[in-house]
Amino acid sequence: MPTVNSLTFNETTNTLSLILAGGAGTRLKNLTRWHSKPAVPFGGKYRTIDFALSNCINSGLRKIHILTQYKSHSLNVHVQKGWSLLHPELDEFIDLLPAQQRVKNDWYSGTADAVFQNLDIIEAQNCNYVLVLAGDHIYKMNYQSMLESHINSGAAMTVGCIKCPLEEAKQFGVMDIDENYRVQAFTEKPEHPAPLPNDKQRALASMGIYIFNKKFLIEQLRLDNQRADSSHDFGKDIIPRIIEKHRIVAFPFQNPNGSEAYWLDVGTVDAYYQANIDLLSVTPQLNLYDSDWPIWTYQEQLPPAKFIFDDDDRRGMAIDSMVSAGCILSGGQAHRSLLFSNVRINSYSTVKDSVILPNVSIGRNCVIQNAIIDSGCKITENTSIGVDRKADKKRFHVSANGITLVSRDMLEQEVVNHVA
Repeated sequence: MPTVNSLTFNETTNTLSLILAGGAGTRLKNLTRWHSKPAVPFGGKYRTIDFALSNCINSGLRKIHILTQYKSHSLNVHVQKGWSLLHPELDEFIDLLPAQQRVKNDWYSGTADAVFQNLDIIEAQNCNYVLVLAGDHIYKMNYQSMLESHINSGAAMTVGCIKCPLEEAKQFGVMDIDENYRVQAFTEKPEHPAPLPNDKQRALASMGIYIFNKKFLIEQLRLDNQRADSSHDFGKDIIPRIIEKHRIVAFPFQNPNGSEAYWLDVGTVDAYYQANIDLLSVTPQLNLYDSDWPIWTYQEQLPPAKFIFDDDDRRGMAIDSMVSAGCILSGGQAHRSLLFSNVRINSYSTVKDSVILPNVSIGRNCVIQNAIIDSGCKITENTSIGVDRKADKKRFHVSANGITLVSRDMLEQEVVNHVA
């Protein structure tokens, strides 16, 4: 890797961050019925986009544009309520940029096109570097390290990447690199990913994190826009075309001690479920209790969680679980489950190995296991979910790994608050 020196204040303030937050997230099924993927709740109190935003703030990068498109209302409300913490008078900002058809009469057709359609706004910014991020990934990363590497390597573009098993790499863009980490080839979602030279079981996968020299980015976006054969995507089009003539460098993401870092695309029901359940481990890979790298969010003012009744058959309790503010376990129990805010579990009901999103009410004598219950659902008494897969499939979505997803639409309950 290139030698990393300390960034100057000017280099940090001369970096513009663009968070791509317009993804539909169709593989998350009904979880994205009313939200874009970056607005999906995660970890008991957060939204997915909070991780990219927190990484920027904690990295000292405070010029941030969020590019939205698909069902962005709940995301807009969340950002406006929870992220109005910067000082415009110091040239700090978090701005929402909706798809506006600024340069052509089309919606965004790809990641590169989303940036291209806001090119006039980018050009107006006094910056030397542009950091492009996805708003729907879960991880903690100091972008300063990647920026330092980019500057010191003399690259026109740097791609953040992570090592992953070959089978998993099929879902991502995969890079071949030389001994100096220069990218030699880049293939988007290959059927047969190229393994690392020193590790035949793993490949180097793109995290969808890019740093560009601003002038170079503008040039390449304009060239790409002129190509009729382009899908206008960074991974599919721009990177493969520029690696031969320009210096494109990979930046492997790892912890300061050299160990593998945590990064996850929660793009499927199973991945979303597992990432939330993993937080219940004694020492989870993703530490939400790290005061040195806090994850910021909008937090509604709610009372503490409450556990009531202590009879042998009617005891409010939670074991190996995370319980958020506003929850009431009224003679009901949670085992190895994550309860978001304002969840109520009534008497004689048991929730096990499940993720319960905000404002869910679970009636008496219910059994819920291996399930995701979407925001605002009202589970009527004597309901069993996750017990009989065949019966669940008639009403709900059951994932490949047997996780039952329940939404208000499936319960035929009126959706009264799309922001929740």
